[in-house]
Amino acid sequence: MHLFFLNQLCFANTTRALLFFLILFLFPNMSVAEVIQVTPKEDLQAILDAANEGDTISLMEGVFYGNFIIAKAVTINGHKEAVIDAQGVGNALLLKSGHVVIENLNIINWGGDLTEQNAGIYLDVNVQDIIIRNNILFGKGFGIWLQKGEYIKVIGNTIRGDPLLRSSDRGNGIQLSVVKHVDVVNNDVSDTRDGIYIISSQENVIDSNVMHDLRYGIHYMYSHSNKIKGNIVYQARAGYALMSSKSLIVENNISRDCEDYGILMNFITSSVISHNIIKSIVTKPENKVLGRDGKGFFIYNSYHNVISQNVIENAEIGINLTAGSENNQIFENVFINNQQQVKFVANRLENWSLNRKGNFWSNYLGWDLNKDGIGDIPFKPNDGIDKLIWQYPETQILVNSPAILMLRWIQTQFPLFKSQGIQDDFPMMQFD
Repeated sequence: MHLFFLNQLCFANTTRALLFFLILFLFPNMSVAEVIQVTPKEDLQAILDAANEGDTISLMEGVFYGNFIIAKAVTINGHKEAVIDAQGVGNALLLKSGHVVIENLNIINWGGDLTEQNAGIYLDVNVQDIIIRNNILFGKGFGIWLQKGEYIKVIGNTIRGDPLLRSSDRGNGIQLSVVKHVDVVNNDVSDTRDGIYIISSQENVIDSNVMHDLRYGIHYMYSHSNKIKGNIVYQARAGYALMSSKSLIVENNISRDCEDYGILMNFITSSVISHNIIKSIVTKPENKVLGRDGKGFFIYNSYHNVISQNVIENAEIGINLTAGSENNQIFENVFINNQQQVKFVANRLENWSLNRKGNFWSNYLGWDLNKDGIGDIPFKPNDGIDKLIWQYPETQILVNSPAILMLRWIQTQFPLFKSQGIQDDFPMMQFD
C-alpha cells in the first residue's frame, strides 16, 4: 500500500515537472513576476523600463526626484516615507500602459501649467484596468487626470491643491475625460479648483468622496448614465454642478455650508435626484450683490427629472427654477426654514405632488382635520408676497415677520388674483 502511494506521488511530481518544461518550451520569454525594491540612489526610470510585465516596483524611504513614465503592466508602491518629487515641472507619473497599479505613494510638486494639463498622475491613452489607490498628492496642477481609459478604480486617495493660488489658477483634484466604467471612491479632495470634474464620460460611479474648500465639489459636463452617491461637499461655491448631461442618478449626497448652490442643474434631463441633504447655503455678506443668493437647488432649463425625498434646510432660496424648467416630478421633499422656499419663474401653474404625495413646508399654515398626514388646503409658495419680495429684495428682512405671515394667510382666504407658479395639492404635515 505504501509503495502504491509512493508511486502515485512520483507520478504527480513527474507530471508537474513535465508541464513546467513544456510551458517553458512553448513560452520561452515568459518570466516570473518579481518584487523589486528601489532606493532613491538608484535610477527609477531605468528600473521601470527594464521591469517585466507583472513586476512590483517597491520604493523605499526617501525622495525620488523626476518625472517618471510607466509603460508596462506593473505595480508601483511605496514605503510610507517614499516621495516622488516632480520638481515643479510636467507630470509626476505618466501612464502609457493598462493593468497598472499605483498605490501608497506620496506624490508632490508636479507642474502647474494647466494648458499642458500637468498632473500628479496623468493618463492619455486608451487602456484598461488601472488602479490608483491610497496615494497622497499635493501640487499646483491637476491631481489625477484620466483620459480615454476604461475600467479604472481611483480609491482612497488624498489630494491637496495649493490654497495660495486663486481658485481659477488651480487644477481639478480628479479629472475624468472621455472615460467609461471608472469608479471614484472614498477620496478626500480639497483646495483644488473643482474636486471631481467629469466631461464626456459615461457609466461611471462617484461614491463616498469628501470634498471641501473648492469652487465646485463635483462638476459634470456632457456626461450620461453616471451615478453620484454618498458624497459630502462643504465650504464650496457649489456642492454639485450638473450641466448638459442626462440619465444621472444623484442620491444620498450631502451639500452643506456652500455659498451659491447646493445642487445646480443646468440642462439636465431624465435624471433622478433623491435622498440628498442640502443645508446652510448662504452667500457671504462680503460677496452679496443683487440677485446673488444661496440656493439649495438651482434648476435652469432642466426637465423630465425626478426630484424627490431631498432635505433643503436653511438656504436663502430653497429651490429656484427658471428658463423652461418644467415637467419635472417634484415630491416628498422637505423644505425647512429657508428664507424663501421657492422661486419659480414660469407662465403656468405646476403641481408638485405625485400619487397624493406632496412636500413638507415648514411655513405651511394649513391644517389636517382628518389626520391623514396631508394638509387639507393646497400650499402655494409663489404667492403675491413672494413676487413682491422678488421685485423688492430689500424686503427679505421681513419675510418671516408676523405681519408677512398674516398677509400670507389673508391672501389664501381672499386671493386678489390667481398667480402662476407652484402649487402643492397634498402638502405633508410631518416628515421622518
